[in-house]
Amino acid sequence: MKNLNLFQKLFLTYLIVILISLASVGVFSYRASSGELNQLVESQLSQVVGNAANHTDLYIRAYERSMISLLNNNDVKRFIDLPTGENGYPYYELRTLIRDIGIEPALIRNPEIADIFLISFNGNAMYFFNDTIGESFSKEQTRQQLAFFKNATRQDGSLSVLNHSILSGQQNLMLTLVRRIRGLSSTEPAGILAIEFRAAELAELWKGIELGQGGYFFIADESGKTVYHPDPKRIGADVPDVIRRQVLSAGSRAFIATIDGSEQMFMSRRSNYGNWRLVVAMPVKELRKPADTIRITTIVVGCFTLGLAMWLAFRFGKTITGPIRVLKSAMRQTEKGNWALIPLPEHRDEVVELMSRYNLMVNRLSELIDKVYQAELRDQESRIERQKAELQSLQLQINPHFLYNTLETIVCYAVVQDSKEITEIVKALSYMLRYSVQTNLEQITVANELKHVLHFLVVLRHRIGREFEVDVAVHPDYLLRNMVRLTLQPLVENVFQHAFPDGVEDYHYIRIDAGEDDAVFWVSVEDNGAGIEEEKLAELREKLGANRLADKENGSSPGIGGIGVVNVHRRIQMVFGEQYGLKIESEVERGTKMIMVMPASSRIAKGE
Repeated sequence: MKNLNLFQKLFLTYLIVILISLASVGVFSYRASSGELNQLVESQLSQVVGNAANHTDLYIRAYERSMISLLNNNDVKRFIDLPTGENGYPYYELRTLIRDIGIEPALIRNPEIADIFLISFNGNAMYFFNDTIGESFSKEQTRQQLAFFKNATRQDGSLSVLNHSILSGQQNLMLTLVRRIRGLSSTEPAGILAIEFRAAELAELWKGIELGQGGYFFIADESGKTVYHPDPKRIGADVPDVIRRQVLSAGSRAFIATIDGSEQMFMSRRSNYGNWRLVVAMPVKELRKPADTIRITTIVVGCFTLGLAMWLAFRFGKTITGPIRVLKSAMRQTEKGNWALIPLPEHRDEVVELMSRYNLMVNRLSELIDKVYQAELRDQESRIERQKAELQSLQLQINPHFLYNTLETIVCYAVVQDSKEITEIVKALSYMLRYSVQTNLEQITVANELKHVLHFLVVLRHRIGREFEVDVAVHPDYLLRNMVRLTLQPLVENVFQHAFPDGVEDYHYIRIDAGEDDAVFWVSVEDNGAGIEEEKLAELREKLGANRLADKENGSSPGIGGIGVVNVHRRIQMVFGEQYGLKIESEVERGTKMIMVMPASSRIAKGE
């Protein structure tokens, strides 16, 4: 500490004392409270799972009483003794008696029962459904059911609880209480009696059990299959291997395991019915929350004490090092570009003189930077105005050859005959001129550009003397997307000028499409014309890469390209940015595809 100043020494001393006190209190109190709370939690979990097991046994015992009343019913025993294939009057008589005397009272007392059924070892069966869609079973299905329940029940006629259902689509949703029963003629079991009810009914027993936000309760059978779980997807699935052994052993102690990335504490108990394992699970994080609260409280109090000590040390040191700290802070602001002046105190000493010199330096630097900033701002405004002028002048451009040829066509029609074609051409041309000469910089919709192309085709039809339809494959969702004015028609006109050098034939086509990929919206013009040679295509792409407006076509290579294509590319960049523009794909004799790339965020333009 020899090289530290007075302020640092005081600050470090206070910090060490408070940290040692905080660490000592926090560690010892947390260990003691955590041990006591873990024992308390384990005791509470044991009581919860024990109560759940007791309630479950009582719940199933109520169903067992209903079964016992049926076991002592002589009509049931007579049905069990019916010979194989009996489906005449004795069968229906016994069915009516059993239903009226035994089944319906049981269903009334226990409305949650889904169905009750009897199957004798002779193959005779009766099914009674309670407010569920009944099913009829074939002899083969009855035989399969009988074989299943024979394997799943005990010879002594004790009750078995199965996670099984005879109803279609109800697997893992029903619990079946089943036992073997005997008839009047023998003391040996001669059939089975089963009651089905929904497993969800068990959840009503455990609603009063408070397990916190992350706790839950589930049941597993003796084979490790999940009989009930609050997550329906896990019903019928195997218990996770990490807890399987402890769950099946149903010991008296809780155990901790990690399930689905969460550390949880489990307590397992064995039920008297069905040999079930009733398991309670709670997140360890939630169980240890009281101990964590004690730890956090200790830390907060310690931090408050530490903060108070630091404040006292700061106030003491500030009287000595305050002016130097103010100057240091002001220098940091200057490094960030914030020209902050330091208020000078009333007294005068060497530090105050240094602060005064600093203020003078800041004033001079801020004046110089302000002059440079104003010059840069004026230069930027000048560049913006030049770009705006370029864009406005570009929107006023129109191909002179197209105008001359169009006017010549109008004159020819006017000389030869007084025809409505003249009116049609003039209307289309007037729309195009009005659309072209607008000088605002607003974006326009795809629908407006398609309308402009439509009028262009009207004029073109009279120029070339034949019909030509452009295939517009644009989805209606994209018609109100934004694009730049006067970009689509120049590309279509470019196709007629360069893609069909020998004239328009029937097999020629032009397709306009649009779409969206990631954050990019594109509009394409595709033809099946002559295409572009590789050298000329490379030359055209080089022009596009220069990001400059084309002034004239005299220097352009013959074929596709020139002022129209380059200016469309540059106009898109002026509106949306340098990362957008025009892309060209072409193969000789297989056609050309020109793609205008724009941002996908724009939806509807402000209007034409």
